[in-house]
Amino acid sequence: MTVLSTLDQVKAILNQVIPILMILATVIFLWGIITYITAGGDEEKIKSGRRFIVFGLVGLFLMVSVWGIVGVLMNTFDLNGAGIPSYPGGIGIPPTTTP
Repeated sequence: MTVLSTLDQVKAILNQVIPILMILATVIFLWGIITYITAGGDEEKIKSGRRFIVFGLVGLFLMVSVWGIVGVLMNTFDLNGAGIPSYPGGIGIPPTTTP
């Protein structure tokens, strides 16, 4: 097993896991909103709802910001895609070759 084949396997796994994590963070955020709205004045439910909202937003923010940093680094170092997905879970942009 070569390093490149190992990296390809890791990339394939991450391309399947990242969209699931984004969906999970969105569901956690929405669950927090529902809990907050339906709390009915119960302080514990309000705190729980706020916690879920914050956790969901932090998770989404971290995933999207890391993806943005990867994009900036790719553009800065002129990597032309290098097989990195253009969006979380994307199939990727094939690397370009120069003659």
